[in-house]
Amino acid sequence: MTKQYETVIGLEVHIELATKTKIFCGCSTEFGGAPNTHTCPVCTGMPGSLPVLNKQVVEYAMALGLAANCKITQVCKFDRKNYFYPDNPQNYQISQLYLPIARDGYVEIETGTGKKKVRIHEMHMEEDAGKLVHDEWDDTSMVDYNRSGVPLVEIVSEPDMRSADEVIAYLEKLRMIAQYLGVSDCKLQEGSMRADVNLSVREVGTEEFGTRTEMKNLNSFKAIAHAIEGEKERQIELLEAGKEVVQETRRWDDNKEHSYAMRSKEDAQDYRYFPEPDLVPIVISDEWIAQVKARQPELRTEKLERYKKEFDIPQYDAEIITESKKMADLFEATTEICGKPKKVANWLMVETFRLMKDHGMEADDLKFSPANLAKLIDLVDAGTINSSVAKKVFEKVFEEDVDPEKYVEENGLKMVNDEGALRETIEKVIEANPQAVADYKGGKEKALGALMGQTMRAMKGKANPGIVSQMLKEMLQE
Repeated sequence: MTKQYETVIGLEVHIELATKTKIFCGCSTEFGGAPNTHTCPVCTGMPGSLPVLNKQVVEYAMALGLAANCKITQVCKFDRKNYFYPDNPQNYQISQLYLPIARDGYVEIETGTGKKKVRIHEMHMEEDAGKLVHDEWDDTSMVDYNRSGVPLVEIVSEPDMRSADEVIAYLEKLRMIAQYLGVSDCKLQEGSMRADVNLSVREVGTEEFGTRTEMKNLNSFKAIAHAIEGEKERQIELLEAGKEVVQETRRWDDNKEHSYAMRSKEDAQDYRYFPEPDLVPIVISDEWIAQVKARQPELRTEKLERYKKEFDIPQYDAEIITESKKMADLFEATTEICGKPKKVANWLMVETFRLMKDHGMEADDLKFSPANLAKLIDLVDAGTINSSVAKKVFEKVFEEDVDPEKYVEENGLKMVNDEGALRETIEKVIEANPQAVADYKGGKEKALGALMGQTMRAMKGKANPGIVSQMLKEMLQE
């Protein structure tokens, strides 16, 4: 009988905080910029420069900790993690080993078998390192310190996940919490959310953990899922062949869909931590925690409950809309202006998502204003434009945030309700399509659709479809 294995997974997730300035200096944290332009003596590790802690970093870390049901460490401090690498200008990283800011929390995820709690061991604040840029043509490596000193919170989970699906659900939950709190944009492609995967396999039914490996360089949910499946198979193959899994750090190559060993954990250097001498401990009072708690926004779970009661939109729509804070904000702001939640939900769920897919965009990239979407919905409701014209106008709103009222006026797109003009057009259509007329009179309902299409085309899509349909039937019976 073949052995059954289960995967045991824990994650270390780094979330880059959305502060305007770095954790220990006043340099900009903005992504991009020419190499080494967002730098100063502090974040490039010049001798004699001293760090000063950014208060906003502590508040964002507390907000994340509270949202993930953690206990806040009311006296916490920083430590030096010593290691030598070109992207690390001081030859140490300021982090938190002994007294992290938050610990013992959990987030709840949805799995195929229902709800599941993934426990969080701890969260700690630290500074990011610089970035090495390797030029294979010149065989040189250059370093960009723009990212050095950007504030991070590292979230260390317990080994509670058992599949790639659970890992993705956990990451999506963390990303959603961070985005709703406004503490990070969590863009994996820009490195503002990164995950290292600790994975081992064991026979089903055994209590003891297997030997784990750590996988780095995972910058998309797809890469994470592939890496988990690949590493699981690799470890099972080793065990089946009677070999041992070596505890090591592995790097995932997304192009080759393969991981390879970077370094063995047995001989990895001891980081030699010691207390950071240049920073005083942080004392967090009950009052400060209460203030941060009071500022916590409504998170997705609470929003879903409220949407069901307040807006009476389908559960599915509410779930899709609240997946992104930007979309939820857009929905609420537009509904507040026009008071038509179901119609707003429809425009977001159908046309907005269609255009986002066509343009390869995320919800965060949306630029149109709630006011212009509300105006468009009102124009359709008032019978000023019909739905096919509205879709074309919405494309302009989506791309350029045009004022739909002005755009409809300037481009002569108002619906034609003039019965005289419609009658004249319908007469010409009936005259030009004797076969369709004969088919309709012979009982073929589809023929009416063909005549409708011809009429709408002749009216450049600006006729009222209801009136056209009614007039066509009357005139065909005459």
